[in-house]
Amino acid sequence: MATVELTKENFDQTVSENPFVLIDFWAGWCRPCLQFAPVYEKASEAHPDLVFAKVDTEAQQELAGAFQITSIPTLMIVRDQVAIFAQPGALPEAALTDLIGQARALDMDEVRAKIAESQQPGAQQPRPADLYPHDPGTPDA
Repeated sequence: MATVELTKENFDQTVSENPFVLIDFWAGWCRPCLQFAPVYEKASEAHPDLVFAKVDTEAQQELAGAFQITSIPTLMIVRDQVAIFAQPGALPEAALTDLIGQARALDMDEVRAKIAESQQPGAQQPRPADLYPHDPGTPDA
């Protein structure tokens, strides 16, 4: 599947109509972004059932600002309209493949329960990294 360009005009529709969306926040002047692009494109071809999208942070500054993107590339994964992962840095192919596998394996009912629990008075907000067993950028111990 070809990579979809996300804008503030089509973002909500893309995320709401697709159960699994990977989003690459990037810019044309960013060398790590340009190095990550072929890895991301190859993953999109290997996983045609998922939506792979890109946000040009220069052209879509409002959208990047809404997600507090301060470092690029940043990869975000949204499942069932819930951001389950967001991390800056270009991932190698094996780490991206592992991350996609982890995201597929998540029990979204459990994720929603953790989010609901965190919304109780005095509860600490979960971070997307709390939903994963390990950092995809590091090998398992």
